[in-house]
Amino acid sequence: MKTHLSKIYFFAVIALALAGQISSPMALGLGFVFTLFFKHPFLEKSQKSINFLLKIAVIGLGFGMALVETIQTSISSFGLTLFCVLLTVSFGLLLAKYLHLDKSLGHLITSGTSICGGSAIAAISPIIKADTKTITMALGVVFFLNAIALVIFPYLGHFFGLNQHQFGLWCAVAIHDTSSVVGAALSYGEDALKIATTVKLSRTLWIIPMSIVSMFLFKNSGQKIKFPLFILLFIVAILIHSANLLPDTLTTSFVSISKHLLVVTLFLVGTTMSVSDLKTTGWKPMAFATTLWIFVSAISLCYILYFSV
Repeated sequence: MKTHLSKIYFFAVIALALAGQISSPMALGLGFVFTLFFKHPFLEKSQKSINFLLKIAVIGLGFGMALVETIQTSISSFGLTLFCVLLTVSFGLLLAKYLHLDKSLGHLITSGTSICGGSAIAAISPIIKADTKTITMALGVVFFLNAIALVIFPYLGHFFGLNQHQFGLWCAVAIHDTSSVVGAALSYGEDALKIATTVKLSRTLWIIPMSIVSMFLFKNSGQKIKFPLFILLFIVAILIHSANLLPDTLTTSFVSISKHLLVVTLFLVGTTMSVSDLKTTGWKPMAFATTLWIFVSAISLCYILYFSV
């Protein structure tokens, strides 16, 4: 009976998300509630679907963006992205050493915080030959902080009086995963969403130099570095829209569907969050990840408020 109810709840929320009836934070919250009361009937499929749906949604958002504006945003935000990535990686490596944190775990959390959350952890893990337990702990901590960021960032944005452009920048450099970046920006405004998506994807490209650095730090040569293909397809979508190769009604539909898919993705993220995993992680990795996240959030906010044009 309970399994039957879990399936009804699961598909009902997805249907509401696809219909645009629930917000990003609500979707994540409903997903987390699901984990508290039900055993996930589609856990493995949901975990596999998250990355796929997220990539499809991001590509779809490209059909609502103009090439010139995207290039301008990427160039103007390069200094901020570079500043935050280098400072976060440096501070993370030093702090992990100071706390005597497991080297692999500290490196994965640092990579996830400075670049792109779960995607960075997944990319760096095989390079440093991290074991399953270490990977699970790093992902658990990062996903937990992502959930908090998705809820509190819009409120903090209004508190600090950030405009659409500033908030989009802040989300893109201070929140770990693309899903939470886009989810937070989506609830703030259309312009914030466009800026956050563009800057976040340019930040994702830092996986490549981070992978090379990881090889030297862990002395593992011969590992393949994968370029994120969905970023290339995102650029193709922007080019198609900018060249007016498709009718506006069609590209508008693509963007609308993509936004709804993002909400579905956030619900799935919520359903795969494990309370037991967080409990077994311990205080030290959580304290490390939280300190590092607050650090990058604070320095990026100061940069945006006082130095960004």
